[in-house]
Amino acid sequence: MTAPVAGHSALSNDDVRAVSPALANYTRNTIVGDLWNRPGLSPRDRSVVTVAALIARAQTIGMSHYFNLALENGVKPAEIAEIITHLAFYSGWSNAFFAVQVVKDIFAERDIGAEQLPQEPVQLLRLDEASENQRASAVQANFGEVSQGAVDYTRDVLFCDLWLRPDLAPRDRSLITVAALVASGQVAQITYHLNRAMDNGLMQAEGSEMLAHLAFYTGWPCVFSAMPVVKDVFANRNK
Repeated sequence: MTAPVAGHSALSNDDVRAVSPALANYTRNTIVGDLWNRPGLSPRDRSVVTVAALIARAQTIGMSHYFNLALENGVKPAEIAEIITHLAFYSGWSNAFFAVQVVKDIFAERDIGAEQLPQEPVQLLRLDEASENQRASAVQANFGEVSQGAVDYTRDVLFCDLWLRPDLAPRDRSLITVAALVASGQVAQITYHLNRAMDNGLMQAEGSEMLAHLAFYTGWPCVFSAMPVVKDVFANRNK
């Protein structure tokens, strides 16, 4: 597997050691030497989860390093474009633009052009109409009187358009959504999206390992705030 590489980082190991030798040791020994070698998630999935967390938290200092690593770990340019687009809706437009600012230079350095990116308009994936009608009806009943505009955009733009774009697999869309929710502390939304992720093919063991990975990139409090919700999802699916 490809571990994080100093060449793409804004800070070298020596830079970190000059300020905190302990932090440099944890980075080298625990993150590079252990975390990225754990078998519970593929290197590609770890890259996808990491860049999702960075976008959700607008942490641009790590983006060059980890977007380059994602490409080295097999994430396609078109998938990176879709990750950024998807998370504009789940983390906000400005956070997505922070990522665009970094990735445009990476694409230029790697000679990644428009021919490797999703071309508009795209042919959307098939909509599961029964499932979407059930979701939309529940949201309409609960929130139509609160904000009909938000309900309409949720139906028309998110679930009948964004989630059906073909250049990022539904499982990966779910994976980055859950990672972003954990990273931003939005635990109320995790139940629906983790269930959707598992319906889309995410295994429970992968969800568990995602939390271990995110502890380092979002901080322990974000992960332990999500733990009770994730525990309940796992328990209900295992009944």
